[in-house]
Amino acid sequence: MEELNYGATAWMLTSASLVLLMTPGLALFYGGMTRSKSVLNMMMMSFGAMGIIGVIYVLWGWSMSYGADVGGIFGNPFDQFGLVGTIYDESGEFIIDGFGVPAIVGVAFQVTFAIITTALISGAIADRTKFSSWMVFVALWVTLAYFPMAHMVWGGGLLSGDGPFAGIAAPIDFAGGTVVHINAGVAGLVLALIIGKRKGFGTDPMRPHNLPLVMLGAALLWFGWFGFNAGSAFTADGTAGLAWVNTTSATAAAMLGWLLTERIKYGKGTSLGAASGVVAGLVAITPAAGALNPVTSIALGAIAGVLCALAVGLKHKLGYDDSLDVVGVHLVGGLVGTVLIGVFATDGGLIFGGGFNQLAVQIIIAVVAIVFSGVITAVIGLAIKATMGWRVPEEDEVRGIDLAEHAETAYEEINS
Repeated sequence: MEELNYGATAWMLTSASLVLLMTPGLALFYGGMTRSKSVLNMMMMSFGAMGIIGVIYVLWGWSMSYGADVGGIFGNPFDQFGLVGTIYDESGEFIIDGFGVPAIVGVAFQVTFAIITTALISGAIADRTKFSSWMVFVALWVTLAYFPMAHMVWGGGLLSGDGPFAGIAAPIDFAGGTVVHINAGVAGLVLALIIGKRKGFGTDPMRPHNLPLVMLGAALLWFGWFGFNAGSAFTADGTAGLAWVNTTSATAAAMLGWLLTERIKYGKGTSLGAASGVVAGLVAITPAAGALNPVTSIALGAIAGVLCALAVGLKHKLGYDDSLDVVGVHLVGGLVGTVLIGVFATDGGLIFGGGFNQLAVQIIIAVVAIVFSGVITAVIGLAIKATMGWRVPEEDEVRGIDLAEHAETAYEEINS
């Protein structure tokens, strides 16, 4: 029996709490970016994901992610259904993992990842989506897309170090480039295409209604992300410290890269650009936080900041309505971080003499994640469109989705 490590346990409980804070932070970030008539609905989509997944994960989410393998794709949902056999051993003592942390603390940590990943998708479909359809989507998508992807990457499945691609090089995804950001980014793109554009997209101004709210949300995301990345060391050690420093370095560089890109293109650096650059850097360093050094993390962050700043304009050129730039930030940032591990990784990276093997396997796992998430999301999205429908009536979209879906408004008029 493993001995309880109090320091590691305290760190992992703290990390779980930090990651849970990220979803309310995301609600503020996304809420500020929408128009004032949609802010409550946008925030409710994040809180709704917390409610649905907080229940589902205990019932079958953990088991599908880390239970007995089924074809390398998902864990058996009945293996540890309701966390049976996860909390206590046969003698009634808490099960302790190899880091000296109770297994139930691992459940606490992992459920927060499932919540934030699913909530990220909501930004792509803001201003036009039925809340009931979103809640059904959350339950289906986290079950059919997120849990299997988590199993494939972290649960010993196809994209893990035990999978078929490990013969080329062991795939690296420290904290969720494929599982979280590529997965959510592709889902956001697919849903944006299925649901269609907002009324007035491309002609009406759809500016963020509250930029201080956006910046506050970005600050909370950055703070919570230390649990996301440094917590993925699973103990309080040097790797956690390295992930913390790499996360800060990459994020700072990405913010500067985004602002520089704005300055060159538009002549001004904006607060929205700064906040978006922060998130782009956090996204990109997520899969690489334990594999790079602080200097290469700066390089990765700067590249991500520039590329994501350029990518957010693609929706206007290509004609898809990704309301809050989930594709430009999370899909592109996730791809940059996942693939460039093959270039910048201290052990096996191209610039450190590791050859092309690590780069090749990083590209492979990114492509598999894109295809898997795209197919699963399309099936779910089209099924909901054919049954419940996705969109609120046009008059409700124009009047305000907050009032139509929740019978509330964020800002009551003050009559003097």
